[in-house]
Amino acid sequence: MEFAEYVARQRPALMRFATVLTCRTWLAEDLVSDVLGRAFEHWERISGMAEPHAYVRRMVVNEYLSWRRRLTRISSRADVEPRVISDGADERAERDAMIRRLAGLPRKQRAAVVLRYYAGLSDREIAAQLGCREPTVRSQIHRALNALRIDLTAGVADFQETS
Repeated sequence: MEFAEYVARQRPALMRFATVLTCRTWLAEDLVSDVLGRAFEHWERISGMAEPHAYVRRMVVNEYLSWRRRLTRISSRADVEPRVISDGADERAERDAMIRRLAGLPRKQRAAVVLRYYAGLSDREIAAQLGCREPTVRSQIHRALNALRIDLTAGVADFQETS
C-alpha cells in the first residue's frame, strides 16, 4: 500500500484515537502529524509488516506518552477551555463529558482505557503497545475505572445537592 493511500484511509481513525487519548484536538493533530512524518521516513519497512496500522497506532501511543517532554521544548500554548456546544445532541454532550473525565486520569491509565474500550484491544495487545506486562494493564484499567466511577458518583451527588 502506498503511503498516501494509507494516510487517506487511516488518518481520520488515527485522529479520533489521538483525540480521545490526549483530550485536546490541537495536541492530537500535532501528535498524528509528527507520527505520520516519521512513518513516511520508514514506510518501506512499515508497509511490509503484517499490521502496519497497529504499528502506527503504537507510534501514536508512544508519542503521546512522551509528549510532555517534547512540549517543554516548544513554545507554550494557551490552555483553552473546551467549548460546550449546546445543539441538543445528547451523544455529543456525553462524549465531551467522558473526554473531560478521561483527561483527569494519569497518562498510562488513560492510554490503557482508550486501547481497551476505544481500540478494542486485549490485555496482551495493550501490554505490547504500552511495553508492560498483562497484570500491569489489568491494574491500570482497574484503577482508571475506579477513578471514573468515583468521578461519576461525585457528579451525581453534586447534582442531587443542587436540586
